Amino acid sequence: MGRPGVAAVHARANLPAMTQGSSWWQGAVIYQIYPRSFKDTSADGVGDLEGIVAALDHVVDLGVDALWISPFQKSPMRDFGYDVEDYLAVDPLFGTVDDVKQIIAEAHKRGLKVLMDQVLSHTSDQHPWFRESRASRTNARADWYVWADPKADGTAPSNWLSLFGGPSWQWEPRRGQYYLHNFLGSQPDLNFHNPEVQDALLDMCRFWFDIGVDGFRLDACTFYFHDRLLTDNPPAVDREPPGLLRFNPYTLQAHIHDVDQPETLGFMARLRTLAESYDGRVLLGELNQIDGVRLHKAYTAPGRLQLAYGFFLLNAEHVDGAVLGDLVAELGDHPGDGWPCWALDNHDVMRAVSRLRQGAHHPGFTITLLAALSCLRGALCLYQGSELALPQAEVPFERLRDPYGREFYPAYQGRDGARTPMPWQADAPHCGFSSVEPWLPIPDAHRQMAVSQQLREPGSPLNRLRRFLAWRRTQPALRGTYEKIHAADGGLLVVERRSYETHQDGVLCLFNLADEIREVPLADLPMGEDLTGHGFGGLRLEHTLQLPPWSAHFTALT
Repeated sequence: MGRPGVAAVHARANLPAMTQGSSWWQGAVIYQIYPRSFKDTSADGVGDLEGIVAALDHVVDLGVDALWISPFQKSPMRDFGYDVEDYLAVDPLFGTVDDVKQIIAEAHKRGLKVLMDQVLSHTSDQHPWFRESRASRTNARADWYVWADPKADGTAPSNWLSLFGGPSWQWEPRRGQYYLHNFLGSQPDLNFHNPEVQDALLDMCRFWFDIGVDGFRLDACTFYFHDRLLTDNPPAVDREPPGLLRFNPYTLQAHIHDVDQPETLGFMARLRTLAESYDGRVLLGELNQIDGVRLHKAYTAPGRLQLAYGFFLLNAEHVDGAVLGDLVAELGDHPGDGWPCWALDNHDVMRAVSRLRQGAHHPGFTITLLAALSCLRGALCLYQGSELALPQAEVPFERLRDPYGREFYPAYQGRDGARTPMPWQADAPHCGFSSVEPWLPIPDAHRQMAVSQQLREPGSPLNRLRRFLAWRRTQPALRGTYEKIHAADGGLLVVERRSYETHQDGVLCLFNLADEIREVPLADLPMGEDLTGHGFGGLRLEHTLQLPPWSAHFTALT
């Protein structure tokens, strides 16, 4: 993709080096690429690894620090790569291992790190390990998956439910046993209680570290271990799950025996030891949405994951200063507290522009939210298309590919609406994503918001975010450890950040996350000289700072 013609956007070569004294991932902005939908260079309607290389300049110009690439390992694609058939191979749909090496090389030339998805909790039922395991009770891998005898009446060993609908047990007549699957029936769970399984997975991770990846995003990492006794889960205490999840009976159980077992933390320590045997590698874990703060503190404790993200905001229908202030306070910023990775969008949830019940009439409201998240202690995940402020696509049932969506339709319309192809060029067939019909349709509304269109508009969400992230890289304090919330209510968030080196120099960040003008008394805050170049701005009056709706203001600290 071509470079933008907006003077406020800076090339990576002109940006300052990362703050000294911090690891690269502390305060990083990580751009998530869903490869099926990023860019197609092979004319089959599906994005590929060469497409990532072809569009790397777009990512560089955003001013991010790293890529996270969703699964590209060999897979039958029943869950679009989250069902791995061969951990050491790249699916031909996407390319080859050499293509992965090329992405790493080209990204590193541009100052970008590369994280790959690792799906360790389960495999595809086509994986050679499972094909051997299911064949008998006596083969060499008989205990590599979670097998259990039926109850006396032939029913499943426990009441555990699959996230994708129905019981999480599937009958296997060759063994006369059930196997566990927390997701699709074609995604059997590995038995992490078997040390051989752990060793095999660590060897696989070592292979990709040797290839040169800079870290892993660990899919569903609270699902690794299960209760050996297969104890039934009790009913959920909260019988009214969040509105976005009411369609799924999975929410009616308290998942205390099928996920988040204490042994998982021991495996995390082993994986962290492996990562630290390489220079600068990072582990980013996906935590499940129940009891997220407790999970975050446990999984990011010293010696475990460096970063983790929960569903604090991903399933939220409202995010404001009070929500963010409460989360910051609960997660903590002491030396022993782990680092959050803030996320407003990803491939599993409805896009925030359509999901959040606020600011919908304000074209850049999610850009202000992303700017606010990037000024909190932690990293930020930026999902492809979020920089364009894309709304959720409406995909008709006959075009749905997501098995989760098809299972619960029409109460839930699935994840495909957040996975439609990137619109690169407004005037090109299929928006420049592919020369043929894409695997998912691109809505007309996305065509009008294509990269090419937004590059021509200085005030577009894309150019606003590029300008802000370029400015953010000039502010070491925004990657620092110290954080203080001065104010956090429905419309206002005021955050103080200081740098690693001095803990003196710092930035005061003020965000109006509401549809109304907000006036902030100057005497109440340590506001120094106004900072410029970020693309936001309030109006200083004699005694107050006036913040327009969905705006921000930044000053030096006094």
